[in-house]
Amino acid sequence: MPRFSVIVPAYQVQAYLPECLDSVLSQSYPDLELIAVDDRSPDACGEIIDEYAARDPRVKPVHLAENRGLGRARNAGIAQATGDYLIFLDSDDTLTPGALRAVADRIEATGGPDVLVYDYARAYWDGRRVRNHLAGELGEWGRAPFRLADRPGLLRVLMVAWNKAYRREFVAEQGFTFPPGYYEDTPWTFPVLMAAGSIATLDRVCVHYRQRRQGSILSTTSRKHFDLFDQYERVFAYVADHPELGSWKPELFRRMIDHYGVVFTRPGRLPRGSHREFLRRARDHHRRYRVPGARLRRRHLLIRFGLHRTFRALRYVSAVRRRLRQLVLGPARAVRSGALRLHYRIQLRLPLRPERAVFAAEGGYGGDPAALEEAVRRYAPYVRTSWIADPAHPHPLPAGPRPIAPGTAAHWTALARSTYLFGDAHLTRGLRKRPGQILVRTLDGTPLGHTGLDLQERPSAARDTDFAALLRDVDTWDHVVSGNRHSTLTWERVHPGRYTTLEYGSPRTDVFQRATPDDVARLRAGLGIPAGAVAILYAPGRRDHRRTQHLPLDLPRLAHRLGPRFVILARTHGDVPVEGDRVVDVSAHPCREALCLASDALLTDHAPLVFDYAGLDRPIVLHTADWTAYEAVRGAYVDLPGAPPGAVGRDEDELAAVFTDGHWNSGRAALLRAAFRERFCPWDDGRAAERVVRHVVLGRTEPSPVVPLAERRPVPSAAAGLACTVRSPLATVPHPASPRPVTRTAGHR
Repeated sequence: MPRFSVIVPAYQVQAYLPECLDSVLSQSYPDLELIAVDDRSPDACGEIIDEYAARDPRVKPVHLAENRGLGRARNAGIAQATGDYLIFLDSDDTLTPGALRAVADRIEATGGPDVLVYDYARAYWDGRRVRNHLAGELGEWGRAPFRLADRPGLLRVLMVAWNKAYRREFVAEQGFTFPPGYYEDTPWTFPVLMAAGSIATLDRVCVHYRQRRQGSILSTTSRKHFDLFDQYERVFAYVADHPELGSWKPELFRRMIDHYGVVFTRPGRLPRGSHREFLRRARDHHRRYRVPGARLRRRHLLIRFGLHRTFRALRYVSAVRRRLRQLVLGPARAVRSGALRLHYRIQLRLPLRPERAVFAAEGGYGGDPAALEEAVRRYAPYVRTSWIADPAHPHPLPAGPRPIAPGTAAHWTALARSTYLFGDAHLTRGLRKRPGQILVRTLDGTPLGHTGLDLQERPSAARDTDFAALLRDVDTWDHVVSGNRHSTLTWERVHPGRYTTLEYGSPRTDVFQRATPDDVARLRAGLGIPAGAVAILYAPGRRDHRRTQHLPLDLPRLAHRLGPRFVILARTHGDVPVEGDRVVDVSAHPCREALCLASDALLTDHAPLVFDYAGLDRPIVLHTADWTAYEAVRGAYVDLPGAPPGAVGRDEDELAAVFTDGHWNSGRAALLRAAFRERFCPWDDGRAAERVVRHVVLGRTEPSPVVPLAERRPVPSAAAGLACTVRSPLATVPHPASPRPVTRTAGHR
């Protein structure tokens, strides 16, 4: 008897069916049977199902003699099921990697509930993944399992059959089946949840719900949308047969009326001329099933009185209001833009403010600009600092810099009259640099892949880069901050200009030398890392050759193979969902330096973060599965596989062995890391930002001495065998033979 029976009805989905079946059969949890039901599909669905059945004995093909609809096809699958739990999956949707493993583990942890509700994400044709906005209802808090009365908010989650796992014996005992017609999920999900003696939740995206551009049944114009009335009649008939469920009538009534309102107002569902009839039937149901005292909304009142013309009039008024707003806002925006341009021109003619500095960074507050801003306040407190940041940014600015909203008069005033300008490309957009201003440009760390003018030969990575505009921007730079000799030589070649390179180290890594063990403990506690666990920061690089990003590793499966001692902190790109036991999604965390400090090791492939992390002197493991593709598409300045900063794994099996066998923290890995640090972290002693500020703001062109690598004491991690003594670099007496960074000037264009 398998653990899961995954039931997939198929009808006219030949383009999507293979991806759906592959997502099930490739799950890391193999204890399943896949019941694929061919609902007499006129395309090749039946042949595809038979091909999969011939290749994999877990596939059970079911061919119906006639087309019976989605609900009846699911019933045919239930009749063939032998698994402990039933899982329904529409044939154009997919299971996420590791979903069944997570479902099985949660079922085991909650004692085998009747129903387990898990989350989903809408998958759009352009690659976007948007998680259910009611994901908070699936939090794994409180006791589990529970009954619906303990968490009635579950009824707000999308009422479909495919975001739940059902204990098969419970379904058989209750006699639940799917009815015919559209909206067949309605009389299934409501009774199932109300009748379940035990329910549990899983706060993890397990299904990608495909949003098809065309062809979705519910988006077609048809009188079959009138089936919705029959489905809700079945729901209330079930409640009438079970008087103990009578307390749910008010909530069911509200959900019913809201559902009718959605179908009535959604363009393209009801045929022309049928809206009056639909509203009349909705009014009849309102009168029949209304519970005295139920709270009514405006939509409910319109349905209650069958105000068809009023409904249409309100929709027309709403459309007119939107159109008028567009007509008014367009000229208003043009006037505002012109006023701001005039304001900027006036400010450019006013004197510079010698004690003002403005900062900006692409992702909000952070990185090198943030470290430099803090250093300006520390070493030049008479300089007033401002930070250009969107007020709507989810992570507010710390106390200290004055926040300035981009695109405002204050923004253009700061750009026009501040003497010191620090930041990345986010700062220089629209800037007209004037004589006397000093612009310090921060680039994105140590370059690994090709950048600047070298991207002219890499169109996949360059995309729409305007190289002429890039060089005009370079001509405004006075200083470029560099972390090492490799960066200096690369930046000066790919960004040719008259600027001065300040090879003083990476300011954003100064925090690595200043942090204390207590700081690390607080960071780990805030991320939920268990005491004594080894935290692996997984930070893959961006795939320039892919329009949408994906994870090259199945993190839940890898975490399961590593065992309970390890926790994976996943910092991914875009909307890639990451969920699972001992896998923590930290993609939205505002500070990558904090994540580095909280971790015990780094697992990466071709992410430039590897150069920053090396300054921590903690283990680094390299994943080289697609290094060849990266090198071909982006180009590489550094041969990471040839001179790695630690242990190397080509695939998941080798990576699991690296960690379980101890190679990640071996003596050989330490030697590789030491050579890597000597090459790329010579100046990262915690004083890089100080050296930049002393040079640019205080005018001291002679750089401060550097603490040698051998004398630096990194912050201890929590992993066993990695503890060391903390020593503040600010209190370190410089070694007389310390190397001194040099100030270089780039060649002219």
